[in-house]
Amino acid sequence: MKEIKLETAIRVYTKEELTQQQVELMNEAISAAKDAYAPYSKFYVGAAVRLENGVVVKGSNQENAAYPSGLCAERVALFYAGAIYPDVPVKAIAVTALVGGKQVGLAAPCGGCRQVLLESEMRAGANLEILLCGAEEIYVMDGASSLLPISFDASVLPD
Repeated sequence: MKEIKLETAIRVYTKEELTQQQVELMNEAISAAKDAYAPYSKFYVGAAVRLENGVVVKGSNQENAAYPSGLCAERVALFYAGAIYPDVPVKAIAVTALVGGKQVGLAAPCGGCRQVLLESEMRAGANLEILLCGAEEIYVMDGASSLLPISFDASVLPD
């Protein structure tokens, strides 16, 4: 038997330590969360995606009484960006959540969203910056592999 240890580098910032671009992206994610449709969970998630051309695309979670029919904020933003700007790579994404109108601690993407983040990087041919924006701290990671270290990708599919 052998053991493999995985390490993930996460930079932890306060809001005051972020760059202006990071603050703007976080604020767009907060704005998106306010527009979420979350009547069941009351957990309002927002995501903002910055594309290589500078355009910011927002998404929010969209719930449905038939729970599997809803969609997470990250996928709403990434799929919308891919549909409207199919040839423009994603450079960064900020994700946050609100409960009762207040930003919560860190809200990490679900497994499905992590997989879509990985695929977005594969489409772009480069890692994207991921900001998980909590009320007090912001976790910043360089790439989806920080969230999904052992991942499923196209390399295992037949040609």
